[in-house]
Amino acid sequence: MTRTGLLFVMSAPSGTGKSSLARRVLDRTEHLAFSVSHTTRPPRSDERDGREYHFIDEKQFRAMVGRDEFLEWAEVHGSLYGTSAGPARRILESGRDLLLDIDVQGAAQVRRRLPEAVTIFILPPDFETLRQRLVTRGMDPPAQLERRLAAARAEAGEFRRYDYVVVNHDLDQAAEEVRSVVISERRRTSRMEEAAQEILATFEEANT
Repeated sequence: MTRTGLLFVMSAPSGTGKSSLARRVLDRTEHLAFSVSHTTRPPRSDERDGREYHFIDEKQFRAMVGRDEFLEWAEVHGSLYGTSAGPARRILESGRDLLLDIDVQGAAQVRRRLPEAVTIFILPPDFETLRQRLVTRGMDPPAQLERRLAAARAEAGEFRRYDYVVVNHDLDQAAEEVRSVVISERRRTSRMEEAAQEILATFEEANT
C-alpha cells in the first residue's frame, strides 16, 4: 500500500515546551519526520545548524521568500521563521508523515494552503506555570519576557482554530497524547480504505 503522508502542525505559546514535546513525539513515533525550519535568529548554546533550525541571515531569508520557497513564514519576536516547501513536499510524497513545529501565524498559512493538515495546539497548565518556565529558562531580559507573555495571552485564544488541544502538564503524558492523535489520524476509515480492500480480497480468494 502506498499513500501520501499526513501533515501534522503543532503550535503553542512561547514557553509551553513545544520544541521539547516535538522531540519526544518524534522519538516515540515511527514513520514521522520533522521539518527543520529556517530562522534569522542566532542559535542558542545547545543548538546546531540543521538540527533545531537552519540558521540564515535576513538577506538569505528574504531571497527565499521572493522565490516562494516557503510553505509558511512569519516574523516572531523580531526574528523570521519559515518552513521550506520543497523538503516538506518530498517527505509527504514519499509516504512519510511530517510534523511541523510552528507558531500560530504559520499554522494559519498552512491551513489556507493545505486544509487537510491536522492541527494540534499545546497549552500550558496555567499562566503562572508559563511565566515560571520562561523565567527559569533565563533567556530573556525582563522587557522581552513581558513581550513574550503578552504574545502568549493573544496566542492562547487561537486554540479554537485547531483540531486538537493538548495540555502540557507533564512532558511524557503530553507526548503520548500527541502521539495518540497521530496514530488515530492514520487509522481513519478513509485512509485505511486501500489496506482494508486488500484484506477483503483475501476473503474472496479463500472462497475460490
